[in-house]
Amino acid sequence: MIIRRAKLDDATGIAKVHVDSWRTTYKGIIPNDFLNNLSYVKRTELWKRNISEEANYIVVALNEIDQIIGFGTAGKRQKNNENNTGDLTSIYLLEEYQGEGIGKKLLKELFKHFKQLGCEKIFVEVLEDNKTRYFYEYYGAKLVKTVQIKIGGQILNELIYEWNNIDDIIEGM
Repeated sequence: MIIRRAKLDDATGIAKVHVDSWRTTYKGIIPNDFLNNLSYVKRTELWKRNISEEANYIVVALNEIDQIIGFGTAGKRQKNNENNTGDLTSIYLLEEYQGEGIGKKLLKELFKHFKQLGCEKIFVEVLEDNKTRYFYEYYGAKLVKTVQIKIGGQILNELIYEWNNIDDIIEGM
């Protein structure tokens, strides 16, 4: 298994993981109509744009036959105006690869990037009913706020977590 920085020609593989992992992760959380209408083509275009944005740091996890099985992204959300902070904007893995330590490797790679940028605090937003929140909590994220968002016509609780101990997180992995 290899973790490396994403390249433009990874957009299709990232889009497949994005759509497939949303359909498994958010089943029963986000309306089925919304999940069923996710498009590989539209997500590929989105990821081409995301990879092209210099401010985005995107890493991919590859299996033994060089297929993208997961990805993680780091950046700074527009609504984040705190100095020396960043946002872990996503970590997604295909369901069959979850629980193998790949998420931990992606998280560590993203945190090393945040450290290089001089970030002192990292935020992550996760839906309340998404079991991934326990992954973030396990690695030291502290809940700081709950907000409501609308996805697929449904109001959902989104939890905002923060880490303010980047060195401890990296060393503890």
